[in-house]
Amino acid sequence: MLEQILFWLMALVIVVTSIGVVAVRNPVRSALNLVANFFALAVLYLLLYAQFVAVVQIIVYAGAIMVLFLFTIMLLNLGAPSEMVERYEWKRPVTVGLALLFVIVLSGGVFARLGQAQPAPDDIGTVQMVGKYLFTDWVYPFELTSVLLLIAIVGAIVMAKRRF
Repeated sequence: MLEQILFWLMALVIVVTSIGVVAVRNPVRSALNLVANFFALAVLYLLLYAQFVAVVQIIVYAGAIMVLFLFTIMLLNLGAPSEMVERYEWKRPVTVGLALLFVIVLSGGVFARLGQAQPAPDDIGTVQMVGKYLFTDWVYPFELTSVLLLIAIVGAIVMAKRRF
């Protein structure tokens, strides 16, 4: 019973902070909403008995990645908020449509899986299982993600520099 209450509380925190990431105009406050979202997600990982993933979520994402985001925000020095206003309003309807499509597809997948519950293996969430899958089945997406992050860092530095 306590686990269900904690789950729904963390789900509410995740939804509210996710909306805050997108809705808040101040980029630093948006990043802080994302940090709160990462911590709530780590609690959900703990509820799923994935202790290693929860700790990595806090150390890597809430720690290192968010520091990188905050430094990028500070390096970009976005200037006056009046310059950040979009001229075209076509993005909002497209975003809402894509979000609704995502929710429909996700809920369809959830409802399809409800009748197919399988028992969880005993080694779920352990370091050995995560390492096994990370370096066998998921090695290429893992490396591709690291290259993508490197490109993002170089892009932020290039955008922050006024001239070479």
